[in-house]
Amino acid sequence: MISQDAKKKLQAIVGEENYLDSKQSLVAYSYDATPNYQALPDAVIKPRNTQDVSEIVKVCNEYKIPIVPRGNATNLCGGTCPLEGGIVMIFTLMNQLLELDEENLTVTVQPGLITLDMINAVEAKGLFYPPDPSSMKISTIAGNILEGSGGLRGLKYGVTRDYVIALEVVLPNGNIIRTGGKLAKDVAGYDFTRLMVGSEGTLGVITEATLKLIPKPETKKTMLALYDSLEAAGRTVSKIIANKIIPTTLEFLDQPTIRVVEDFAKIGLPTDVGAVLLIEQDGPLEVVERDIKRMAEICQEENALSVQIAQTDEEGTALTTARRSALSALARLKPTTILEDATVPRSKIAEMVREIEVIAKRNNVQICTFGHAGDGNLHPTCMTDARDKEEMHRVEIAFEEIFEKAIQLGGTITGEHGVGVMKSPYLAWKLGEEGVEAMKTLKMAFDPNNIMNPGKMFAKESRKRVVVSR
Repeated sequence: MISQDAKKKLQAIVGEENYLDSKQSLVAYSYDATPNYQALPDAVIKPRNTQDVSEIVKVCNEYKIPIVPRGNATNLCGGTCPLEGGIVMIFTLMNQLLELDEENLTVTVQPGLITLDMINAVEAKGLFYPPDPSSMKISTIAGNILEGSGGLRGLKYGVTRDYVIALEVVLPNGNIIRTGGKLAKDVAGYDFTRLMVGSEGTLGVITEATLKLIPKPETKKTMLALYDSLEAAGRTVSKIIANKIIPTTLEFLDQPTIRVVEDFAKIGLPTDVGAVLLIEQDGPLEVVERDIKRMAEICQEENALSVQIAQTDEEGTALTTARRSALSALARLKPTTILEDATVPRSKIAEMVREIEVIAKRNNVQICTFGHAGDGNLHPTCMTDARDKEEMHRVEIAFEEIFEKAIQLGGTITGEHGVGVMKSPYLAWKLGEEGVEAMKTLKMAFDPNNIMNPGKMFAKESRKRVVVSR
């Protein structure tokens, strides 16, 4: 509960019109894209600039009011659900592209700018920002940064963290710091820029970001390879990389996902195959043609049923759009769709997908799997109904087993979705209790009053490892 005194101070900072506490507003900002998590905040606030953010944080720190920085809430880990009430801070009034520096190949933006809007502005100048999370039509830049977003192009170009070179951040005490700069080299002190990326709003509020750009690739080609087995698709992925070819996109869909996506997108995907690889390469025309030709040969060497190269940009776009629509397609099947992510070494993809099938059958739940085969980041997706408590318990057990198996194979519990609240009980499985304690120490050094997105990352109690007979 926010006291009247604190409320008046906050309204004085942003104006009464930018302080929302009606029932409708609180409900609207009580959840994110994660199923089964909802909690009402005490208020929603819209800062207009960095100074507003600083003053808001100072008041919240004084009164020990929780703050949840929120983009457009596309995250899938419960990261922006205000579990402990307090204030949800939104950035609809801080959504500008501030500078596009063609000499230094950087773009500087405010936190609320939509990712795709920035990408379009950059590409209009012949430049390129590679990170492309599937939510990019909706998600904001600061949300991408705080969640450490990935995307389809991560294999070749890296992920969001690889392009964040400078930040303006308001710390939990209200102080404003600037990290990094438009520099190729900078080792002056701790790397606070990298620390903030993926911190999920637990260490401060990002109010400005400078991102690295690269020249826009000259051309690109897309192809689709069909297989009767997961193993053949997995061998193809490893062989492409072993041939020293790094494609822009190397995506995987299992048979259940193919069927659902084709029913949704209707682009002619065959629904009777065991697996599909979607492969894209970009760059100079001669390099793209050479790589596509060699990758097609590799697919055939590994017994692909067919290899189809898109003949036009429109055909290629249709294929990648179909892949990006996988979640939307699956979400039509049942009232609740839980999209998870677990990452394993790319050589273990087929083994991991087979294990997911076994886990789903053992727990009597429906799971489809797709993802970024090139970097081993898989998205097992369960179609269920949150109203069925018994089934939801089986779903939870199934995902626990999936996380455990990923770690056994040398992987991790999340490659790009974040920890938030949903995966916080499993963080120690990856880092060990000592690693989690080290993170808590860092968190409390920054935020001794624990006002920044409390209840995230660190579960009150870690889950014990699942032990099942196999």
